[in-house]
Amino acid sequence: MQSWIDRLNNAELPALAAVVQDLHRLAQEEKASVQQLADVLLRDASLTSKVLRVGNSVYYNPSQESIRTISRAIVLIGFDNVRLIGLSVSLIDGLLTRAPREQLQELLARSFHAAVQARNIAGYVLSKHQEEVFIAALLYHLGALAFWGCGGEQADELASALAQPGVDADEAVREVLGTSFRQLTQGLVKSWNLGEIVTLAHNSASHNDPAVYAVSLGTRISEAALDGWDSPGVEALILQLADFIGISPEDALQQVLASADEAVKVAATFGASKLCRLIPSTDPELIRVQQEQRKARLLQADLLVLQQALQDLGLMVSKRGDIGLILDALFKGLHQGAGLERVMLAVLADEQSRFRVKRAVGEDTQRWLTDFVLPAEQREQPHIFSYVLRHREALWMGVPASYNLNELVTQPIRQCLGQGMFFIAPLLAGTRQIGVLYADSRVSGRALKHEQFVAFQRFTQLTGRCLEALSKR
Repeated sequence: MQSWIDRLNNAELPALAAVVQDLHRLAQEEKASVQQLADVLLRDASLTSKVLRVGNSVYYNPSQESIRTISRAIVLIGFDNVRLIGLSVSLIDGLLTRAPREQLQELLARSFHAAVQARNIAGYVLSKHQEEVFIAALLYHLGALAFWGCGGEQADELASALAQPGVDADEAVREVLGTSFRQLTQGLVKSWNLGEIVTLAHNSASHNDPAVYAVSLGTRISEAALDGWDSPGVEALILQLADFIGISPEDALQQVLASADEAVKVAATFGASKLCRLIPSTDPELIRVQQEQRKARLLQADLLVLQQALQDLGLMVSKRGDIGLILDALFKGLHQGAGLERVMLAVLADEQSRFRVKRAVGEDTQRWLTDFVLPAEQREQPHIFSYVLRHREALWMGVPASYNLNELVTQPIRQCLGQGMFFIAPLLAGTRQIGVLYADSRVSGRALKHEQFVAFQRFTQLTGRCLEALSKR
């Protein structure tokens, strides 16, 4: 095994290994700077241009604010996202440009699918480390990826052996490599110092770690899906997923199918469109009919509406639009754009002594305008509205990562708003407290999604900037 590790490190993949190591080193440093990340990416002009192209994509930058520098990309889409993009682009370039054989493309497509599944699963149970989970799942089969990308004649030999009827795949790998792909992956992970989550992902004893279990589930789902979305393997994993993240099996299936669709977008965004056809389609006849029936009943997200609303808010930061236009863009973007079924803005009123609903949209929300009144501070019974305003933190309630705050969802709140998941965030104009923004999809009972929470946070931030600009007029 060591000979293969030395060959891959010293002869075949030194540039890729260096980039991957540097990007992961930054992940381990609590005070890694924007300049340190920029320096790693700027060493390679081609890598820099590709990171900027991905950063300007609709997937990572739905508001389409122009990004021309790495430092600007870090400010707009986040340090961890830029680091993830750099690593993913490096992996694609380091492997696919060498020898894009079918085995490599199939495995890389499966790796991207696993990474998106794992990250979206982690979003339910982790408040951070979601990008680390993405990378751990992406690199789960690093040994096989490196071999099929750089194995040369031995890769041809193994491909021929695996094509024989009735062959034992693991035995064939050992015959050609002298080791297993799993052992080769573990050797490269250790050699490249790829961090705790990537290392633990290969240790079955560490599956009690929710991050590691998310990687395992995402990887197994991507493999089982190759046998069809209605296969027994997928059905068993859906039940495990539902139990793990605390939603119904029906919602878990929809989450998995949505992640598969997202994986196709991610692969295309990273410039690996040739991999899209290798990610299992979510459109077999039975699934297509089920999804069409569901879509006919439920509000659907509209990316064009979402983009337009974000752009409108962005313009109003500088042009200082009036409060009515600001709220119009906010509610249209969250309701019609992000597909959130009910959205409410509760502002501090009556000399900031209580929350009252300023505006609401969605089925059966007009009663909130008169019925929803909540004291701003109750020492004897603190609640989630005052908590998020005091801590200035957007929360995804109803998932395990926020279970410790469930007692703040008081009985009066439950009586008015109902049971289930919701998003909640403080609305601030600079340092001035305006109120709280709330959103859910309880009309249908659908599980909320990672991309909806990202949009919810982005709209909250932009609206706050608009209100701050308005207050300075």
